[in-house]
Amino acid sequence: MSLPFSQIARIGAYTLKEHIKGGKYPLVLMLEPLFRCNLACPGCGKIDYPDAILNQRMSYEQCMEAIDECGAPAVSIAGGEPLLHKDMARIVKGYIAKKKFVILCTNALLLKKKIDEYEPSPFFTWSIHLDGDKEMHDHAVDQQGTYDIAVEAIRLAKSKGFRVQVNCTVFDGADPARLAAYFDEMEALGVEITISPGYAYERAADQEHFLNRERTKKFFRDVFARGHGGKDWTFTNSPLFLDFLAGNQTYECTPWSMPLRTIFGWQKPCYLLGEGYVATFKELMEGTDWEQYGVGKYEKCSNCMTHCGFEGTAATDAIRHPLKMFGIGRKGVKTEGPMAPDVDLSKARKAEDVYSSHVERELAKIKEADPEGFKRVQKVA
Repeated sequence: MSLPFSQIARIGAYTLKEHIKGGKYPLVLMLEPLFRCNLACPGCGKIDYPDAILNQRMSYEQCMEAIDECGAPAVSIAGGEPLLHKDMARIVKGYIAKKKFVILCTNALLLKKKIDEYEPSPFFTWSIHLDGDKEMHDHAVDQQGTYDIAVEAIRLAKSKGFRVQVNCTVFDGADPARLAAYFDEMEALGVEITISPGYAYERAADQEHFLNRERTKKFFRDVFARGHGGKDWTFTNSPLFLDFLAGNQTYECTPWSMPLRTIFGWQKPCYLLGEGYVATFKELMEGTDWEQYGVGKYEKCSNCMTHCGFEGTAATDAIRHPLKMFGIGRKGVKTEGPMAPDVDLSKARKAEDVYSSHVERELAKIKEADPEGFKRVQKVA
């Protein structure tokens, strides 16, 4: 199974049009309408907030405004756990009515209970968070039994006619042979795979198991070599991004290609790195000093090779060099020989601690809007 032709054609036409116009443009709106989750994964940096913040939700109207503002052809809804949002089905329907491709990312723990609130559509995909086989995934999310629930949910969703993919994040210590075997399992289930190395969130509980760039490249070469350059499996990632993971491309990130809207506002500069928030997409695009961020420019970006930063770069490269992309798609990713030169990290500016100021500012806003509600949350906490 590959991406539907309608999706490829619509997104491809949008990307080509924006590329010809020049300037910066988004490919996918990353939406986090809540931070609350029913898991507490050690590698997650999204849930380390006070309860007053975790109880916040973006409204349906705010979610629709976000896509209208940025104009991206697709939206990826994450969190937190989106299925905890009581208006999630309505939000998905709203995006589909606007002919936006919707990817709903979930850990699937509530999918069986909620699935009848949704309908299959060429514009809709369930993206199940599944970080490897049973042992790997249950360890990654720190809860036994989650893999079995997710696989049961995948089978249920497919039986009802939904398009399904798995979203797999890789951490240091993962075994290439086991990950390749897991990909075989997903191929047998008939689902696509979105793959990415994890980002070292500064607030994640586990800071010991994130891949650096050198280990990432060696690891993915080892994995892809077990699947004929990755051709044995069906990825939603572009061939050029997979080639980048294997160390065959020297890319700088495109942080504006997948902008993030959260309960705080539009996050500067990207989905992974929260260095400030603004009220509008226009402020994000025009008010961010993009040259201050990226691999080799900022210490917090040094080991980043994630899809949300580099898929946009791969898309631009594909427009400029379509034969290169088709060649990798046909022959597979190169897993031997010299790697492309890496970016010089020695001149990256030092990391700044901005987390506390974000939290204090948001708590003050919540307290001002609802003083009594804020007191109740503080007492419960």
